Formats: sequence, C-alpha cells, structure tokens
Amino acid sequence: MAQMCESVRRAVAVAKVRLDDIAAIGVATPGTMDIPGGVMLEPVNMPLWKNVPVRQYIADTFRKPTVFQNDANAAAYGEFWAGVGRDARSLVLFTLGTGIGCGIIVNDFIIEGAHSHGAECGHMVIEMTNGRMCGCGQPGHLEAYASAIAIAKRTNDALAADLGPSILRTHLLQTGTFDESDCQEIFQAARSGDALANRLVEETAYYLAVGAVNLMHTINPDMVVFGGGMIATGDWFLERIRKHVKRLAFPVPAAKTLLVYAQLGSDAGFVGAAGCGRQLWMKSNKS
Repeated sequence: MAQMCESVRRAVAVAKVRLDDIAAIGVATPGTMDIPGGVMLEPVNMPLWKNVPVRQYIADTFRKPTVFQNDANAAAYGEFWAGVGRDARSLVLFTLGTGIGCGIIVNDFIIEGAHSHGAECGHMVIEMTNGRMCGCGQPGHLEAYASAIAIAKRTNDALAADLGPSILRTHLLQTGTFDESDCQEIFQAARSGDALANRLVEETAYYLAVGAVNLMHTINPDMVVFGGGMIATGDWFLERIRKHVKRLAFPVPAAKTLLVYAQLGSDAGFVGAAGCGRQLWMKSNKS
C-alpha cells in the first residue's frame, strides 16, 4: 500500500505539478472486490490481500477524492477514453496475460455489475464437458484455454501426447517444461511452420474468437479490443481471431464489429484509473 502511495507521488512529480493541484485520484487493482466499498476481497492471485480497504487508505493518505476500480475495467476505460476506442461508443477489452481480464464500456459507462463482478469474461464457460481447470478452481473457463499460463499448460500436454517432431521439444529438453513466459517462443515456432505450435496457436485464436462472439451477441459493441503481452505476436494472430469470428458470429456484427489490438500497452490501466478519477471529479462538480 505504501508503494502504491509512492507511485502517486512519483506520477505527480514527473508531471511537474503539485499535490495541491490534484483534484482526484483513481486507483485500480486486480482481483475480486467491492467496488462501491473500495475494498479488495479475496483475489485468487494475491492470497495475502484479503478485505483490504484500498480506496480509504489512499484517500486518507492524500486527503483527496478517490475512486476505486478493477484493473481490467480501468484498462478498458483507458482504451475507450484515450486509446484505440476514443472514437467508439462501446467496446469490450480482453487483456491477455497470466490470466484473461476483461472490461466493458458502453456510452462512457463501465459495466461493473450489481455485485462488482461484471465483465469477468475471462471466466465465461466455453467448454461444458471435461473442461480444463481454471486457476479460480472451476472448469471450462476461457482463461483455462487462452491465457499465457493455459497456453503453456496446453503445450506441455500436447508434447506429452504427440510424439511427432516439433522444434518445441528442444526447449522442453533444456528446461523440462513450458511456463507462461515462453508464449512468444510458441508463437514464433508457429510462424516458422512448426505443425504442433501452429495447431496450438490456431486453437488459441479459436478460443478467443468464441469469447469475442459471446460478447458480440450479448453487448453488440462497436469494437472488441485485445491487449496484454500476447499481442506482441503481431497482426497475423489477430487475423486468425478475425477469421474464426467471421465464421461464428451473426453476419451483421461479424461484418461491422471492429476487432483490433489495444494502443496504450501497460499504460492503459493507469490512464483509465485517471479517467475514472476525472469522472468522479466531474460528477461531484455537477452536483
């Protein structure tokens, strides 16, 4: 928490303004949360953070109006406000990293849900029978198939089951396993023509297309945006997702919904949190 506060001070210093000039603060964290209450509840990937009053701590430290938001929601708002979606009215953002985060923006409004669990689309069920186990403890979720960890696990399973030739075996012999940091190696092998790697990447594109189409048929957004470390693979991977979306979606949304990569990179969450702080300030001044 002290580190979070220090990040605020550094941001103010780099901007060459004073804390007195700051009207509001936006802060975003991962995990399950009570957004109106400003509390992190029990994030799966941060087991020591339980019922932490993040917003109140920041507000008390700086004595500024403070807004609290899910990190994927904040990233989506950042792309909507200042990134690839700045000319759109609605978008869905999938952040492809260790897990799969998601945020949904409709007409400048973040879909938080009645219980702060809206837009947890990385945990939509895409496999009903014998689904792969997700890190949250439930089977069949999108995150269990298309996150960085999932791709590594699927690669290990495929190499164990398929004894055919693959350049991925060289890595396996050297390290004993693939982990989430090795995704780019898997994608590079696919681009080099390795049949097993190409199959894994094609399946990943299909799973992400299923997730996108589910949201297209539910929200009907102007665009679906993909962000996170996986998009470093380049446009060829996005084209694979688009191909599957065109095959799976209704004709009109398939033709009219833009599928694009995010623009703001790792800054999206910071920008979006600031945008949420700006929203808070604007609402308080209107009232």
